[in-house]
Amino acid sequence: MFKDNLFKKIEDKTKVNKETIINLAEKIKKNNFKDENTIREVIKDLSNITGKEVSKEKEDKIISAILNDKIPKNIDKMF
Repeated sequence: MFKDNLFKKIEDKTKVNKETIINLAEKIKKNNFKDENTIREVIKDLSNITGKEVSKEKEDKIISAILNDKIPKNIDKMF
């Protein structure tokens, strides 16, 4: 139930379907998310999926936050 509600919130906010989200999650799960190149690739994928451009500066901030473990533990609170 919780997962369905989370996916529904994400889909409503981003217009990205559950299957796309799951495929991206699998990609993240299979790769080293402490590797800068992998993170850049995922950011690029997210940018393409959502149609939102990410500036180099913002990309660097996101990467820094991830590498320094400064991302929220409760992702559902973000939506």
